[in-house]
Amino acid sequence: MDKLRIDKWLWSVRIFKTRTLASNECRGGSVTLHGKKAKPSTGVSIDDLLVVSKNGFNLQFKVLKLIDKRVSAPLAEVCYENLTTEEEMNKFKDWHIGKGKSERREPGSGRPTKKERREIDLFKDDLEYGIEL
Repeated sequence: MDKLRIDKWLWSVRIFKTRTLASNECRGGSVTLHGKKAKPSTGVSIDDLLVVSKNGFNLQFKVLKLIDKRVSAPLAEVCYENLTTEEEMNKFKDWHIGKGKSERREPGSGRPTKKERREIDLFKDDLEYGIEL
C-alpha cells in the first residue's frame, strides 16, 4: 500500500474520533499536507508531514506507517511521530489547568434525563467555544 486516504488514516490512528469528523475537518481546511489544504480523498504516504488544527491547537504529525483499520491507542502511536512544538503542547496544558470545579448536582435530583443531558452538552460546547448565551 503506497497511499491511503487522509481521512481514513486520521481516523485509524485516533486523531479524530470518527471518520466523518475527519472528513469534515479536511473539507473545512483544518488539515494541511505539506502546507496545502487536504481534501478527504487526498493520498497520504510514509514520511508525509501533516498539520491538524483541532480545537484551536495546531498539531503536527509525521506519517511513519499506513494503516486503514482503527487500532488501539498504543498500536496507533507507532504509526506517527508527534512533531507538535513544546509551546503548542504547553498551550493546551495552560488552557486546561484551573478551569473550574468539578460538576455537581443537587442531592436527590438523580441522574439527568436524556433531554437534560443534551442541554448540558450544548451548554458546555457554548462555553468551550466562547459563544455568548
